[in-house]
Amino acid sequence: MTRFFPLTATLLAAGPALAHPGAHLHPHDGASWLAVAGGLAVIALAGGLAVARQRGRARK
Repeated sequence: MTRFFPLTATLLAAGPALAHPGAHLHPHDGASWLAVAGGLAVIALAGGLAVARQRGRARK
C-alpha cells in the first residue's frame, strides 16, 4: 500500500508522455486531471474532518 500512490502518480504522468515520441507533457493535458485531483483532495479533506468530528463526539 505504501507504493500504491507513487505508482499511481507515475502511471498517470506517464500516459500523456508515452503518447508522443520524446518525454514531454503538454500543458493543456494537465488541466483536466488537475481539476479532478483538486476535487478529490477537497473530498478527502472533508471526509477526514468528518471522521475527526465523529471521533470527538464518541469520546464525550
